[in-house]
Amino acid sequence: MLARPGLPSFDYVRAGAPGEALRLLEQHGEAARLVMGGTDLFVRMRDGFLRPKIVVDVKHLPGMRDVVYDERVGLTVGAAVTMNELARHPHVQAHYPLLAEAASSVASYQLRNRATVGGNLCNGSPAADTGPATLVLEGRIVLYGPGGEREVKVEDFFLGPGQTALHAGELMTAIRYPVPPAGAVGRYLKLGRNKAGDLAIVSVAVLGFPDGMAPSGYRFRLALGSVAPVVLRAPEVETLLAERTLGEETFALAAEKAMQAARPIDDVRASAAYRRAMVRNLTLRGLRDVGGRLRNT
Repeated sequence: MLARPGLPSFDYVRAGAPGEALRLLEQHGEAARLVMGGTDLFVRMRDGFLRPKIVVDVKHLPGMRDVVYDERVGLTVGAAVTMNELARHPHVQAHYPLLAEAASSVASYQLRNRATVGGNLCNGSPAADTGPATLVLEGRIVLYGPGGEREVKVEDFFLGPGQTALHAGELMTAIRYPVPPAGAVGRYLKLGRNKAGDLAIVSVAVLGFPDGMAPSGYRFRLALGSVAPVVLRAPEVETLLAERTLGEETFALAAEKAMQAARPIDDVRASAAYRRAMVRNLTLRGLRDVGGRLRNT
Protein backbone atom coordinates (compact mmCIF):
# COMPACT_ATOMS: atom_id res chain seq x y z
CA MET A 1 0.00 0.00 0.00
CA LEU A 2 1.37 3.39 -0.93
CA ALA A 3 1.58 5.97 1.83
CA ARG A 4 -0.36 9.17 1.43
CA PRO A 5 1.86 12.10 0.45
CA GLY A 6 2.87 14.36 3.32
CA LEU A 7 3.16 18.12 3.49
CA PRO A 8 6.24 19.71 1.90
CA SER A 9 8.55 21.58 4.25
CA PHE A 10 7.78 25.25 4.83
CA ASP A 11 8.39 28.07 7.28
CA TYR A 12 5.49 29.08 9.51
CA VAL A 13 5.02 32.65 10.72
CA ARG A 14 2.24 33.84 13.00
CA ALA A 15 1.73 37.45 11.95
CA GLY A 16 1.43 39.83 14.88
CA ALA A 17 0.10 42.78 12.90
CA PRO A 18 -1.44 43.40 9.47
CA GLY A 19 1.69 45.27 8.38
CA GLU A 20 3.83 42.25 9.12
CA ALA A 21 1.60 40.02 6.97
CA LEU A 22 1.79 42.51 4.09
CA ARG A 23 5.56 42.79 4.41
CA LEU A 24 5.95 39.02 4.19
CA LEU A 25 3.67 38.87 1.15
CA GLU A 26 5.68 41.59 -0.57
CA GLN A 27 8.98 39.98 0.36
CA HIS A 28 8.15 36.43 -0.73
CA GLY A 29 5.55 36.95 -3.47
CA GLU A 30 4.10 33.70 -4.83
CA ALA A 31 6.25 31.72 -2.39
CA ALA A 32 4.10 32.98 0.50
CA ARG A 33 0.58 31.84 1.36
CA LEU A 34 -1.83 33.16 3.96
CA VAL A 35 -3.63 30.70 6.23
CA MET A 36 -6.67 31.07 8.48
CA GLY A 37 -8.30 27.66 8.80
CA GLY A 38 -6.08 25.77 6.38
CA THR A 39 -8.74 23.27 5.32
CA ASP A 40 -8.09 23.99 1.64
CA LEU A 41 -4.48 25.16 1.69
CA PHE A 42 -3.00 22.16 3.45
CA VAL A 43 -4.92 19.69 1.29
CA ARG A 44 -3.56 21.37 -1.85
CA MET A 45 -0.07 21.36 -0.36
CA ARG A 46 -0.38 17.69 0.57
CA ASP A 47 -1.49 16.80 -2.94
CA GLY A 48 1.36 18.73 -4.54
CA PHE A 49 -0.63 21.56 -6.13
CA LEU A 50 1.02 24.20 -3.94
CA ARG A 51 4.53 24.33 -2.48
CA PRO A 52 4.86 27.62 -0.59
CA LYS A 53 8.12 28.36 1.16
CA ILE A 54 6.40 30.33 3.89
CA VAL A 55 2.91 30.09 5.41
CA VAL A 56 1.69 33.22 7.18
CA ASP A 57 -0.99 32.68 9.84
CA VAL A 58 -3.30 35.72 9.94
CA LYS A 59 -6.21 34.39 11.98
CA HIS A 60 -4.97 36.05 15.17
CA LEU A 61 -4.82 39.57 13.72
CA PRO A 62 -7.15 42.10 15.43
CA GLY A 63 -10.78 41.65 14.45
CA MET A 64 -10.25 38.50 12.39
CA ARG A 65 -12.15 36.30 14.87
CA ASP A 66 -14.83 38.83 15.83
CA VAL A 67 -18.56 38.82 15.07
CA VAL A 68 -20.06 42.26 15.74
CA TYR A 69 -23.71 43.23 15.27
CA ASP A 70 -25.14 46.76 15.30
CA GLU A 71 -28.87 47.18 14.75
CA ARG A 72 -28.28 50.31 12.63
CA VAL A 73 -25.20 49.22 10.67
CA GLY A 74 -25.54 45.46 10.43
CA LEU A 75 -23.19 42.55 10.91
CA THR A 76 -19.39 42.46 10.61
CA VAL A 77 -17.84 39.00 10.45
CA GLY A 78 -14.08 38.64 10.77
CA ALA A 79 -12.57 36.64 7.92
CA ALA A 80 -11.14 34.01 10.30
CA VAL A 81 -14.46 33.26 12.02
CA THR A 82 -15.11 29.55 11.64
CA MET A 83 -18.26 28.14 10.10
CA ASN A 84 -19.43 26.68 13.40
CA GLU A 85 -18.81 29.97 15.21
CA LEU A 86 -20.80 31.80 12.55
CA ALA A 87 -23.66 29.30 12.51
CA ARG A 88 -23.98 29.28 16.31
CA HIS A 89 -23.63 32.98 16.96
CA PRO A 90 -26.86 34.31 18.54
CA HIS A 91 -26.92 37.53 16.51
CA VAL A 92 -26.42 35.61 13.27
CA GLN A 93 -29.17 33.15 14.18
CA ALA A 94 -31.54 35.96 15.19
CA HIS A 95 -30.97 38.42 12.35
CA TYR A 96 -29.22 36.47 9.55
CA PRO A 97 -30.59 32.91 9.79
CA LEU A 98 -29.96 32.38 6.06
CA LEU A 99 -26.24 32.95 6.66
CA ALA A 100 -26.29 30.56 9.62
CA GLU A 101 -28.03 27.93 7.49
CA ALA A 102 -25.41 28.27 4.74
CA ALA A 103 -22.50 28.09 7.18
CA SER A 104 -23.89 24.97 8.86
CA SER A 105 -24.09 23.20 5.47
CA VAL A 106 -20.33 23.39 4.85
CA ALA A 107 -18.54 20.03 4.90
CA SER A 108 -18.64 18.12 8.21
CA TYR A 109 -18.92 19.37 11.78
CA GLN A 110 -15.24 18.68 12.37
CA LEU A 111 -14.16 20.68 9.32
CA ARG A 112 -16.51 23.51 10.25
CA ASN A 113 -14.48 23.89 13.46
CA ARG A 114 -11.52 24.90 11.24
CA ALA A 115 -12.99 26.19 7.98
CA THR A 116 -13.40 29.97 7.91
CA VAL A 117 -15.88 32.20 6.13
CA GLY A 118 -13.01 34.20 4.64
CA GLY A 119 -11.33 31.12 3.27
CA ASN A 120 -14.60 29.88 1.83
CA LEU A 121 -15.04 33.13 -0.12
CA CYS A 122 -11.38 33.75 -0.97
CA ASN A 123 -11.13 30.45 -2.85
CA GLY A 124 -13.40 31.91 -5.51
CA SER A 125 -15.22 28.62 -5.93
CA PRO A 126 -18.70 28.79 -7.46
CA ALA A 127 -19.59 25.95 -5.07
CA ALA A 128 -18.75 27.96 -1.93
CA ASP A 129 -21.73 27.63 0.41
CA THR A 130 -21.45 31.11 1.92
CA GLY A 131 -21.30 32.69 -1.55
CA PRO A 132 -25.03 32.61 -2.46
CA ALA A 133 -26.06 33.69 1.04
CA THR A 134 -23.59 36.58 1.03
CA LEU A 135 -24.83 37.58 -2.41
CA VAL A 136 -28.54 37.83 -1.50
CA LEU A 137 -27.64 39.54 1.79
CA GLU A 138 -25.64 42.05 -0.28
CA GLY A 139 -22.46 41.65 1.73
CA ARG A 140 -19.30 43.64 1.14
CA ILE A 141 -15.82 42.16 1.28
CA VAL A 142 -13.25 44.10 3.33
CA LEU A 143 -9.69 43.87 1.97
CA TYR A 144 -6.48 45.27 3.41
CA GLY A 145 -3.36 45.94 1.40
CA PRO A 146 -0.49 48.39 0.87
CA GLY A 147 -2.99 51.13 -0.04
CA GLY A 148 -5.00 50.59 3.15
CA GLU A 149 -8.53 49.20 3.51
CA ARG A 150 -11.03 48.91 0.69
CA GLU A 151 -14.48 47.36 0.30
CA VAL A 152 -15.70 45.34 -2.66
CA LYS A 153 -19.31 44.41 -3.34
CA VAL A 154 -19.60 40.65 -3.24
CA GLU A 155 -21.00 40.56 -6.79
CA ASP A 156 -17.77 42.25 -7.94
CA PHE A 157 -15.52 40.03 -5.84
CA PHE A 158 -15.99 36.77 -7.76
CA LEU A 159 -14.32 36.98 -11.18
CA GLY A 160 -14.17 33.32 -12.26
CA PRO A 161 -13.39 29.83 -10.94
CA GLY A 162 -10.63 30.37 -8.39
CA GLN A 163 -10.38 34.05 -9.31
CA THR A 164 -11.37 36.99 -7.11
CA ALA A 165 -10.83 40.73 -6.88
CA LEU A 166 -8.21 40.13 -4.17
CA HIS A 167 -5.02 41.81 -5.39
CA ALA A 168 -1.52 40.45 -4.86
CA GLY A 169 -0.30 41.58 -1.45
CA GLU A 170 -3.82 41.94 0.00
CA LEU A 171 -5.70 39.95 2.61
CA MET A 172 -9.38 39.68 3.44
CA THR A 173 -10.12 40.95 6.93
CA ALA A 174 -13.93 40.88 7.20
CA ILE A 175 -17.30 40.66 5.50
CA ARG A 176 -19.89 43.34 6.24
CA TYR A 177 -23.59 42.56 5.94
CA PRO A 178 -26.14 45.40 5.99
CA VAL A 179 -29.28 45.16 8.08
CA PRO A 180 -31.71 42.87 6.20
CA PRO A 181 -34.99 44.37 4.97
CA ALA A 182 -37.75 44.39 7.57
CA GLY A 183 -39.67 41.12 7.69
CA ALA A 184 -37.10 39.28 5.55
CA VAL A 185 -37.30 35.48 5.32
CA GLY A 186 -34.55 33.33 3.81
CA ARG A 187 -33.67 29.78 2.88
CA TYR A 188 -30.50 28.07 1.68
CA LEU A 189 -30.82 24.78 -0.20
CA LYS A 190 -27.91 22.61 -1.26
CA LEU A 191 -27.63 19.39 -3.22
CA GLY A 192 -24.52 17.24 -2.90
CA ARG A 193 -23.70 13.66 -3.74
CA ASN A 194 -24.32 12.74 -0.12
CA LYS A 195 -26.07 14.35 2.82
CA ALA A 196 -22.96 15.48 4.66
CA GLY A 197 -19.54 16.76 3.83
CA ASP A 198 -19.81 17.18 0.06
CA LEU A 199 -19.37 20.15 -2.24
CA ALA A 200 -22.54 21.55 -3.71
CA ILE A 201 -23.64 20.16 -7.05
CA VAL A 202 -26.26 22.92 -7.01
CA SER A 203 -27.10 25.49 -4.35
CA VAL A 204 -29.83 28.11 -4.13
CA ALA A 205 -30.26 31.02 -1.72
CA VAL A 206 -33.65 32.75 -1.52
CA LEU A 207 -34.41 35.92 0.42
CA GLY A 208 -37.90 37.45 0.39
CA PHE A 209 -39.35 40.46 2.17
CA PRO A 210 -42.50 42.64 2.13
CA ASP A 211 -42.41 45.72 -0.09
CA GLY A 212 -45.52 47.82 -0.58
CA MET A 213 -44.05 49.40 -3.72
CA ALA A 214 -43.87 46.06 -5.55
CA PRO A 215 -47.02 44.96 -7.45
CA SER A 216 -46.90 41.58 -5.73
CA GLY A 217 -46.34 43.16 -2.32
CA TYR A 218 -42.97 41.43 -1.98
CA ARG A 219 -39.45 41.44 -3.36
CA PHE A 220 -37.09 38.54 -3.65
CA ARG A 221 -33.38 38.02 -4.11
CA LEU A 222 -32.20 34.74 -5.62
CA ALA A 223 -28.63 33.47 -5.97
CA LEU A 224 -27.35 30.26 -7.57
CA GLY A 225 -24.17 28.39 -6.75
CA SER A 226 -22.15 25.73 -8.57
CA VAL A 227 -23.97 26.28 -11.88
CA ALA A 228 -21.82 28.99 -13.51
CA PRO A 229 -18.22 30.22 -13.41
CA VAL A 230 -19.20 32.39 -10.44
CA VAL A 231 -21.99 32.53 -7.90
CA LEU A 232 -24.70 34.59 -9.57
CA ARG A 233 -27.92 36.49 -8.94
CA ALA A 234 -30.97 35.87 -11.11
CA PRO A 235 -32.47 39.35 -11.77
CA GLU A 236 -35.09 38.08 -14.23
CA VAL A 237 -36.47 35.80 -11.54
CA GLU A 238 -36.45 38.60 -8.99
CA THR A 239 -38.36 40.93 -11.33
CA LEU A 240 -40.96 38.27 -12.07
CA LEU A 241 -41.59 37.63 -8.38
CA ALA A 242 -42.00 41.35 -7.69
CA GLU A 243 -44.55 41.78 -10.49
CA ARG A 244 -46.78 38.70 -10.27
CA THR A 245 -49.09 37.53 -7.51
CA LEU A 246 -47.32 34.96 -5.39
CA GLY A 247 -48.55 31.41 -5.77
CA GLU A 248 -47.73 28.05 -7.28
CA GLU A 249 -48.00 29.25 -10.89
CA THR A 250 -45.66 32.18 -10.27
CA PHE A 251 -43.21 30.03 -8.33
CA ALA A 252 -43.13 27.42 -11.09
CA LEU A 253 -42.47 30.06 -13.74
CA ALA A 254 -39.77 31.64 -11.60
CA ALA A 255 -38.11 28.23 -11.15
CA GLU A 256 -38.06 27.76 -14.92
CA LYS A 257 -36.43 31.16 -15.35
CA ALA A 258 -33.85 30.27 -12.71
CA MET A 259 -33.03 27.12 -14.65
CA GLN A 260 -32.56 29.22 -17.80
CA ALA A 261 -30.22 31.58 -15.94
CA ALA A 262 -27.92 28.73 -14.91
CA ARG A 263 -24.83 28.06 -17.03
CA PRO A 264 -23.53 24.76 -15.67
CA ILE A 265 -20.91 22.40 -17.07
CA ASP A 266 -20.54 18.65 -17.16
CA ASP A 267 -17.99 17.38 -14.65
CA VAL A 268 -17.26 14.29 -12.56
CA ARG A 269 -19.91 15.25 -9.99
CA ALA A 270 -22.90 15.91 -12.26
CA SER A 271 -23.98 16.66 -15.80
CA ALA A 272 -25.04 20.12 -16.91
CA ALA A 273 -28.54 18.84 -17.68
CA TYR A 274 -28.92 17.41 -14.18
CA ARG A 275 -27.72 20.64 -12.61
CA ARG A 276 -30.21 22.70 -14.60
CA ALA A 277 -33.05 20.43 -13.53
CA MET A 278 -31.97 20.65 -9.90
CA VAL A 279 -31.83 24.46 -10.09
CA ARG A 280 -35.50 24.39 -11.03
CA ASN A 281 -36.38 21.94 -8.27
CA LEU A 282 -34.43 23.67 -5.48
CA THR A 283 -35.65 27.11 -6.53
CA LEU A 284 -39.24 25.90 -6.46
CA ARG A 285 -38.75 24.39 -2.99
CA GLY A 286 -37.11 27.55 -1.71
CA LEU A 287 -39.80 29.84 -3.09
CA ARG A 288 -42.60 27.71 -1.71
CA ASP A 289 -41.00 27.79 1.73
CA VAL A 290 -40.08 31.49 1.79
CA GLY A 291 -43.31 32.58 0.10
CA GLY A 292 -45.40 30.54 2.48
CA ARG A 293 -43.73 32.01 5.54
CA LEU A 294 -44.02 35.54 4.18
CA ARG A 295 -47.73 35.20 3.56
CA ASN A 296 -48.30 33.72 7.04
CA THR A 297 -46.65 36.61 8.88
